[in-house]
Amino acid sequence: MSDSKGVVIIGGGIAGTSAALTCVNRGEKVTVIANPIESSSLYKAEKLTNYPGLAGLSGRELGEILRRQLENSGAKLVHGRALNVMDLGGSFGVAVGNDFLEASAVILALGITRERLYPGEAEFLGRGVSYCATCDGMLYKGKTVALIGNNREAFDDAEFLEKIGCRVLHFRENLRYEIRGGAKADMLVAGDGEYPVDGVFIIKDSISVSRLLDGLKYENGAIVTERDMSTSVRGVFACGDCAGKPYQLAKAAGEGNIAALSACEYIKKNLLK
Repeated sequence: MSDSKGVVIIGGGIAGTSAALTCVNRGEKVTVIANPIESSSLYKAEKLTNYPGLAGLSGRELGEILRRQLENSGAKLVHGRALNVMDLGGSFGVAVGNDFLEASAVILALGITRERLYPGEAEFLGRGVSYCATCDGMLYKGKTVALIGNNREAFDDAEFLEKIGCRVLHFRENLRYEIRGGAKADMLVAGDGEYPVDGVFIIKDSISVSRLLDGLKYENGAIVTERDMSTSVRGVFACGDCAGKPYQLAKAAGEGNIAALSACEYIKKNLLK
C-alpha cells in the first residue's frame, strides 16, 4: 500500500486504540490524534466490572495500558485537538493546531461530543472567536484576549499568548459565558462580569463533530453508521460512543476493529482503481 496516505484516527480511547492496532496490523500508516488520557471519562472510572478478562481494573489502569499499547504499536501519536477535517476529493486533510495531516481515510473515535456552544460562539467564530491560540494568536499580539478553558492545553495556550505580548484574561471556572460584539467579538460576559476584549479563545477537549466535518448524518445526537461503521461521508468511518449507545467498552473496542477493517478495505479498493 505504498501509495496510501494512511489512516488518521481522531480519538485515543478504547475505540481509537482498537482501530489503530488493527490498521497497523493490516500494514497501513496510522496517525492517532488524542487528548491526554487523564481527560477521558474512562480514566475516572473507579472499577471495571463488565469488560471480559479485565474485571477489577480501574479506569486509570486500563487507560494507561491502552496508551502504552498505542505508543508501542507503530502508530504515530499526535497530542492535540483535531480542528477541522476537509474532504480534498480522494483524500482528507486534518488540521491539528498549526499542523496539517493528509489521509486516505478517517476514523472518528471521539467519544461523546455534545454541542454546548456559548451564546455568540458560532456567530463570531472567525471574527474574534478562535479554538486555537497557536494558529491565531499573532493576530492579537499586544492586545487583550480572553481564554476559556481549564485543561492542559488551555494553560499552555495562555502561556503562549502571554509570551507574544497579549494581556490574557484566563477563565478557568465553569461560568455562564456570552460573547458579544458588532463586526467582530469585543466583549465577553462571564458570570456577572463584562470584559472588553479584542478576541476570545475557547479551548475545549474536543470540537463537536458537527463543526469538525461537514456532511455527516446524525440521529439522536449520534453519527449514523452502517454495519461496517461507514458514515454518510465516503471514506469516513465512526466507532465507539460517538456512533451511539450503548456506551460500553466492549462495543467501542469491537466497533474500532470493524471501522479499521472497513477503512483498510476502502483504501485498498481506491488504490486498485
